[in-house]
Amino acid sequence: MTLLQAAAVAATCLCSLVAGFLFAFAVVIMPGLATLGDAGLLRGFQAVDRVIQRNQPLFIVMWAGSVVALLAVLGLGLWQLPGAIDRGLVIVAALLYLAGVQAPTMAINVPLNNRLQPLDLAALDAASLQQAREAFEPRWNRSNAIRTLCAILTSVALAVLLLRL
Repeated sequence: MTLLQAAAVAATCLCSLVAGFLFAFAVVIMPGLATLGDAGLLRGFQAVDRVIQRNQPLFIVMWAGSVVALLAVLGLGLWQLPGAIDRGLVIVAALLYLAGVQAPTMAINVPLNNRLQPLDLAALDAASLQQAREAFEPRWNRSNAIRTLCAILTSVALAVLLLRL
């Protein structure tokens, strides 16, 4: 197995794990939390996000490792791949992932998470809880839908590349 093939396997696996993680938020976690009312959704999301923000090691390996592996595939692929189709798959995967998953995460989702974390939900009245939810949930979910689609498409592009290597 070449270094490019090993990097492509790692990137495909890790980006697919990220896609599954985001997909789970989109179709299970957020819809489930949404049934709990304003305080329940906010409290539940705070608890889940707190695990991530405390640098859960396996999450960090998955999230950061996906970027490192994909950048390795990009660098090695542009240098080693002979065909335009294969190089195109690498470029598309990298653009989808960096612009469609990582950028929205840093520009939208993480700032929304960070604004939610310090809220003392027990001290807020019903109107304030509703306002906090409305400032968080719709935008977070829209961004997550984009991240999920882009992560899935990245995984597909990388899987196709693997089949061609």
